Order: sequence, then C-alpha cells, then structure tokens
Amino acid sequence: MPGRAELTLGILAGGRATRLAGRDKAWLVREGMPQVLRHAQTFAADCGTVLVSANRNLSRYAAHGLCAVTDRQPDLGPLGGLDALAAACATPWLFTLPVDLVMADASLLPALAATNGQGAVAQDDEGLQPLVALYRVEALRASLADALAADAYSVRGMQAALGMATVRLEGRRFGNLNTPADLLMAGCKDTDQA
Repeated sequence: MPGRAELTLGILAGGRATRLAGRDKAWLVREGMPQVLRHAQTFAADCGTVLVSANRNLSRYAAHGLCAVTDRQPDLGPLGGLDALAAACATPWLFTLPVDLVMADASLLPALAATNGQGAVAQDDEGLQPLVALYRVEALRASLADALAADAYSVRGMQAALGMATVRLEGRRFGNLNTPADLLMAGCKDTDQA
C-alpha cells in the first residue's frame, strides 16, 4: 500500500443533488458529523492530503481546513470532479470516494491497494462502484485527457481504458444518500445544521 505521504484522498462532492432539492450532500450530518468531515477523518491515518471536488460553499470547506477544488470544465458530471482532483493532486496516488457514501471504513483502502497495478475500483453487493477507486495519478491524468478530448464522459469507460482491477467486497453494501428516504434511513439531518 502506498505510504501516507504518497496518497491523497479525493472526495467527490461537486454534484447538484437534484433528487434532494439541491442540498449540499457534503454537509449532511450523520451521528453528529458532516459527511465530508466523516470521510476525511476515516482515512486521515492513510492519506496525507485531502482534496474535495466541490462547486459551492467553498469557504465552508476552508473553515474546516479542507482544500476544495472546482471543476475545470463545467457540467461534465463525476468525470469533471475526477479531472479537478487529478489536476490538483500532488501525490502519486489518488483514492476517491463520493461524499454521499454511507458505509466506508478504513479497511476499504487496503483492499483496493492490494492489487498492485494501475489502480482498482470497488464492487460491493450492489455492483460496481466506479467512484470508489484508487488511481495512479500519472495514468489517471493521461486517461482523463484522452476521455475529455473524445467527449467521452463515462467514468467506467475511462477505468476500462486504464485496465483497472475490480475488487469484489463480499458482504459489503456502501449505500448512498440520494433521496429523502435514504436520508431518513441513514439518520441524516439537514445541511443547515452542519
């Protein structure tokens, strides 16, 4: 596994959350902690740097000591967030996860790192989770450039071009905070309470 100084955590939080009436998922509070801070804390022991792909509330991240980076090209979806993170990343490895992931613990990163290749993407019991991935940054930047030049905005397609391994995590279901029902089930509070 890459050492802490070689690894950046990239949290994808730049979406519009249309199914949640535009709420900023990064600041949804579960068990007393905003999602973005929960993920940063969970992986602090393994990742020396934290970057957040975000397109709003930037001063809020700064107030919590987090570096937020905005999309370099608007309206590209998750690929735009990955592009922003890869451009800002100063370490050889980038570990990404979406801010709305419910169940992410410290065992996730070592499982992805065990493949020792060009990186890996997670698969839980719900299927492939393309935003939960470990990338070699140099290869990611090149693949992103190719995808963007071809107007190909599929994260899965880019990962396939990279030849990334899939790590099957048996008995795991990450879950996402996409709908009001998801928030209720996860015990989330409104973003204004963060």
